[in-house]
Amino acid sequence: MAILALGLVIFLGLHSTRIVSESGRDKAIARLGEGPWKGIYSLLSVIGFVLIVWGFAEARWDAPLLWAPPVWARHVTILLMLFSMILLAAYGFKRSHIAVAVHHPMVWSVAVFGAAHLLANGSAADLLLFGAFLIWALADLFSSYARDGRNAVAYPSPEWGATIGAIVVGVVLWGVLIGGLHLWLFGVSPLAM
Repeated sequence: MAILALGLVIFLGLHSTRIVSESGRDKAIARLGEGPWKGIYSLLSVIGFVLIVWGFAEARWDAPLLWAPPVWARHVTILLMLFSMILLAAYGFKRSHIAVAVHHPMVWSVAVFGAAHLLANGSAADLLLFGAFLIWALADLFSSYARDGRNAVAYPSPEWGATIGAIVVGVVLWGVLIGGLHLWLFGVSPLAM
């Protein structure tokens, strides 16, 4: 699980810049320039993500089982993932009622994703992967809401067209995932019992 842990440290560490130091990103951009910063950030993010995928693929089959999730947990996970995909889609629809209400829909999507997958999976590799994403998302939400308050961020008025768009796109994403994409990508069907 060392490869998985390394990938998580790189990927989530990079995405924690504003959690740890609100001005850290700005200082790095000032020192390196925006183009080089984005290039380095993107390259390291891809490396971290590849290590996460590779590490989890290796660890998931041999990782000790810490708990045996009940059958109902899979059904709850499928439902929670519907909400996660709608939240993810709301990130692209900034004027949706969803985005305006939660302010950080993508991070909420990651939190729901992590919690949902912890509910249905009980190995040490699952705990490391999904637990890390859940903890990161909660820390990011806490930091983001505090930053929004300090900066008196004003959010736009919600629009029904954007809300409907977020829901439709989210439901389509969810349908594609449970309809076969999850099986193709990860070798596990969410619908298998």
